[in-house]
Amino acid sequence: MTRPAPAIAAAFEASWPAMETRIFGGIAVGRGAGAGGRVSSARAVAEWSVDDLDAAEAQHRDWGQRILFRAWDDDDRLMTALIERDCAIEIPTLVMSAPVSSLIDQDVPPVTGFAIWPPLAIQRDIWSAGNINPARQGVMDRVAHPKAALLGRIQDRAAGAGFVACHEGVAMIHGLEILPAFRRMGLGSWMVRTAAFWAAEQGAETLALAVSRANEVARATYGALGFTVAGSYAYYGRDS
Repeated sequence: MTRPAPAIAAAFEASWPAMETRIFGGIAVGRGAGAGGRVSSARAVAEWSVDDLDAAEAQHRDWGQRILFRAWDDDDRLMTALIERDCAIEIPTLVMSAPVSSLIDQDVPPVTGFAIWPPLAIQRDIWSAGNINPARQGVMDRVAHPKAALLGRIQDRAAGAGFVACHEGVAMIHGLEILPAFRRMGLGSWMVRTAAFWAAEQGAETLALAVSRANEVARATYGALGFTVAGSYAYYGRDS
């Protein structure tokens, strides 16, 4: 598997930004401040040296973060170097994408999906009930691009929350969370379609998202909607 097309890769980073990013040669290091690995990892952005990796590790320590890198699966040189540094492979992840046009062929049932900004308190409560803590919600707040908070409703109650942001023709979904009692009822699919309708209004042609390889249920849901694998990556981390 290779990295996504440049437009998807750019939207992947721009739609979920770190609190701060520092560059050491060819390595960028994100300061996540408790918002998860995506924004708390280091990644290659150009040709890099061993000294760049050393500097990235030092910056992680200075910020009080564990050593964590993120590498696309076609970056053999970086993956080999990180394994040699005793970094363990963590959370293999797929990036999946679909044409927006293929997701707006069905209308979302009335009062089932909404795309709004800023988020309602109930959306923040749904995120907090899952693994989208206040620090991760803060990532959404600082996105400068067109964005929306997704609200999913089923059985006469708010049961799902998500986030979508658009960057140069690609809309990325993040933080999709369904309350446990309302999972496997089709709400997630309707929320993805809600995101697609919003993306179409922004002029986006592609909708994309990241999903853990281990999350077979979510992968099947996205596949049924027409998403295909656009790229893959994994984290490489160690505790000291």
